Amino acid sequence: MGARERAGTHPVKDGGVARAGEATPSPLRPWAFTAFAVASFGGPLALAASGAPGLAADAGESSGFAMLAGAVAFLVPLAIWLRYSREVTGSGGLYGFVEAAAGRRVALVQAAIWTFLVAVMLAGRTAAFVVLGVIAAGQLVLAGILDGVTLTHVSTPISSFGAGAGVGALAKTGAQTSQLYVCGSLPLFLGGELAAPARTIRRGLSAAFVATALVIVLAVAPLAASPGLLSTDIPGVSVAQQFAGVGLARAIGIGVAASTAGVILCEYVALTRLIHAIGRWRIRPIAAAIGAVVLLAAPLTLIDPDGFYDTLLRPSLVALWLSQLIVFAVYPLFAIKGRQRLGPAFALALGAGAFAVYGLITALQQASS
Repeated sequence: MGARERAGTHPVKDGGVARAGEATPSPLRPWAFTAFAVASFGGPLALAASGAPGLAADAGESSGFAMLAGAVAFLVPLAIWLRYSREVTGSGGLYGFVEAAAGRRVALVQAAIWTFLVAVMLAGRTAAFVVLGVIAAGQLVLAGILDGVTLTHVSTPISSFGAGAGVGALAKTGAQTSQLYVCGSLPLFLGGELAAPARTIRRGLSAAFVATALVIVLAVAPLAASPGLLSTDIPGVSVAQQFAGVGLARAIGIGVAASTAGVILCEYVALTRLIHAIGRWRIRPIAAAIGAVVLLAAPLTLIDPDGFYDTLLRPSLVALWLSQLIVFAVYPLFAIKGRQRLGPAFALALGAGAFAVYGLITALQQASS
């Protein structure tokens, strides 16, 4: 166990060092961290029932292959997050990574961009907070039921895992699918509350990603045989209604909403930890202040919720990819300081950077359309 992970036995810390004289709460349990990670990965049920099938429509007959390609592509940015977290853990999350690699000034720029992103998402989706009370720990259960219904009633063609849809369609769908997992960085902001942060982050984040990718592949791959279902508003609800009845369809619809709200809650928690890491203020007052601002902004957002959300969505997407691009771009500096092998470090940085640049280009194209 490394020095920084040993420091994690003092759970409230920044950059791996507990602040003297501060009372430290009980460490966050590994299962709780993993549950948070599951919720943060876009919401597995929301992705399996809505997000991923909507993207898979372009790949059609090769939807299974496209989903696998997206999951494999995301392994590159995930690898960088995990490599950072071997040495850097704390409430700062991505900010802490950039600070360790390129210094506090660059880290503050990254944090400002990321904070803008989260602030926009919290303001633009304030109405979704009403469903936070109904978020269930059974996201994966509902997603598993959806997988079971789909696999039972729709025969998965072997061609779903082939390249029949064409290289262009597969590359586009795979790249866009990989972007669905980007919110998986949110659990990194809980590093300061773990007893063994490096180990818990590695295991929890990896397990959450594998579980999320699995339920997506199992839900989408069979639909290559029923391309009409991929084009519906919420394919998972359509599948459940057609093959299992209205009751399950409603449960999945509510679960999708709760799943999305769970991501928002994760963003809220991550933002409180980031501000704590930068300003050294206590988390509870930070959480109360952010909550008050969100509640005060709610009446304004409800005047024209769709227009408000559409206006803020585009700049928030640009901020999302810029903040991630900074984390990936400075990774070679982190590797140099840690005397790591530079070849793999530059390869990972280039791969993850391409992932972020593609997301940034997509966001800018949406902004100009």
